[in-house]
Amino acid sequence: MSETKKILFVCVENAGRSQIAEGFFRKYAKSSYQSISAGTHPISETNPLVIEVMNEVGIDISKHIPKMISEAMIKQSPKIVNMGCMDKESCPALFLNNVIDWNILDPKGKSIGEVRKIRDQIEAKVIELVKNLER
Repeated sequence: MSETKKILFVCVENAGRSQIAEGFFRKYAKSSYQSISAGTHPISETNPLVIEVMNEVGIDISKHIPKMISEAMIKQSPKIVNMGCMDKESCPALFLNNVIDWNILDPKGKSIGEVRKIRDQIEAKVIELVKNLER
């Protein structure tokens, strides 16, 4: 039996983009993969608009709690995806090697329409990532 491979999605607050990516990855990836998300400066709760737009597509992330990225997460994840950085000092890409950088806008402070566009952009990227991993 093969070991489950981990994919780590990172951003600064772990309250929006990385939570969306984790939710979509769980939907689209085969069981041999596990996703986790974390941040360099996580806040106390997932963005309520992000939870709402994910519910619209049938994915419940309301129980996701932002987490601090750890050395163990990094070591256990052969693939790490940086969602994009608006805060350069806290950017996960500064601390990690071999990172895939998606450069996606932060949904924080955006309208629900903008958050839906960000969600859809992340979904397309996750689908592409899953296809590449399955090759």
